[in-house]
Amino acid sequence: MKYFAKIGRRAAPGRTPARRGTVDGTTPACRPCADGGEPGCTSRPVRRHATRVLAFVLALLPAGSAAHAQDIPAEVDRIFSWATANSPGCVVGIARHGEVLVNRAYGMADLERGVALTPQTVFDIGSTHKQFVAAAVLLLVQDGRLALTDDIRKYIPELPDYRHTVTIDHLLTHTSGIRDWVWLSQVTEAREDALTLILRQRGLNFAPGEEWSYSNSGFVLLKEIVARVSGQSFGEFVQARVFEPLGMKSTRYAADATAVPNHALAYQQEGEQWKVDMLLGNARGGGGVFTTTGDLLTWNDALTNERLGAFLSTKIQEAARLANGRTLDYARGLMIDDDGEIVWHSGSAAAYKSILARLPRKGASLAMLCNAGDVVDRRNYEVAILDLLAPEPATSRAAAEGASGTKAAVDVAIPDLEKRAGLFFSERTGEPLRLVVNEGSLRLAGGPALVAVAEDRFRNPRGLMRFMSKDEFELHFVSEDRLELKSMEGQVTRYHRAQPYAPGAADLAGFAGRYETDEIGTIVVTPAASGLSARLNSSLTAEFAPVHPDVFQRGAMTIRFRRDAAGRVTGLELSNPVLRNAHFPRKP
Repeated sequence: MKYFAKIGRRAAPGRTPARRGTVDGTTPACRPCADGGEPGCTSRPVRRHATRVLAFVLALLPAGSAAHAQDIPAEVDRIFSWATANSPGCVVGIARHGEVLVNRAYGMADLERGVALTPQTVFDIGSTHKQFVAAAVLLLVQDGRLALTDDIRKYIPELPDYRHTVTIDHLLTHTSGIRDWVWLSQVTEAREDALTLILRQRGLNFAPGEEWSYSNSGFVLLKEIVARVSGQSFGEFVQARVFEPLGMKSTRYAADATAVPNHALAYQQEGEQWKVDMLLGNARGGGGVFTTTGDLLTWNDALTNERLGAFLSTKIQEAARLANGRTLDYARGLMIDDDGEIVWHSGSAAAYKSILARLPRKGASLAMLCNAGDVVDRRNYEVAILDLLAPEPATSRAAAEGASGTKAAVDVAIPDLEKRAGLFFSERTGEPLRLVVNEGSLRLAGGPALVAVAEDRFRNPRGLMRFMSKDEFELHFVSEDRLELKSMEGQVTRYHRAQPYAPGAADLAGFAGRYETDEIGTIVVTPAASGLSARLNSSLTAEFAPVHPDVFQRGAMTIRFRRDAAGRVTGLELSNPVLRNAHFPRKP
């Protein structure tokens, strides 16, 4: 009871602590993604720090250098000196060729009881656990009990008919198009479990295999498939087939941290106070993996040495492909960067943050588990780590990430570049595309800087997984108000510029009303000072500004109203980066 009383001071009884971030698709640390951590959702700074710590270790430890190995613990102590006896912190494990070089704890596991973190402290690893889900599925494939090409409705027939075949491999590679339940749960009124919410969704964001979009829903369905095929709960199966055979004695799958001994509490800082911030109950999506840095290093070593079979180790880190043949940086529960130089995944479960990375060709492995949320000034932390590195320590992936925020080299000087900027809409899907000018370069908001190759043509020189599925596209302005986006495979999508729209009081009143779908819930729209106010549920209301006739936006979230032939408003469509054109009919 004391534990729940502690949590209760942070959240109303019967409700889980609120997730951080905003419902419009933008958050302080990451896009809405996961119980954790889309590769890009454990805050990207954490990911950079982790890989640079590993790069630093490699710089200290050239092959056969015992002297340098002795320097590593002291240097890691310096890197994590920000974590004290008055703050939460991190546990860091580093290994090379199976030998553990560092496994040290910094900061506190429970501030109120004065319990320090130790290498044996257990953490919720958020979406880092997706690789264990993938491993369970691949074990069943290895056993001949299912196939990656199987239609998922073969195992979960109560799923709706999507009018497309969604395969198990689509789920594993985030190419299914199934809506992400995490964001949906923020705008639904009921506090229901993830599977129930997923089963209600009749629409897909895109045809399976055509795009990549991080979806926690796919891995909820995969756990259900594992349970139904094996005849055991997912937790029982992964315990018997993965954790126990590998000797991961401190690892288990559980509904939430309250069921796990020796767990760290997770904290966010609000003002001068640390507040407990954890996912409990339904907010955990059915459950997660709770483990230690030592067990995660064991897991990395098992993948490297194929201890669960060559098929599993090969397939889990085999880069996925879209239907058009484009190779992705995502495999199955793992990100694959720099042509396989780095294999990793991050996780974020409220204030728990994790990273697990391997450099297979160099035999290096890193596990970092933190309970300090996003309160550390991670950019300054990043600088501190970089100061410790050799002149060229960072991997090309880390360097590429940093380049995403820098000015791109411009091949052609473009006069009046600001005229190219603005909001455009796809004529095929209605999706928005916003162009901005930053440091003299045209770039896509939320995406890459573009290189000018002609006065009316701009090229994306580097594909990003989180933006248009790693497409190295080209933009061609056919006029000031129209452009064509040509994918790297040659597919052309046409866009038109948003037209100025300043609705009057009568126009805004015409949109007011109640819009409802049994897939998601109810949106109540009323006029507001700057446009429209939309009540997405009883505790969440957001204001939307007009950006185009019948179209309103808030951050990355768009509401588009639909009319009948007589011009009457009949419904609205709600979209954001993880939900596309969800239709809400207007109620009388």
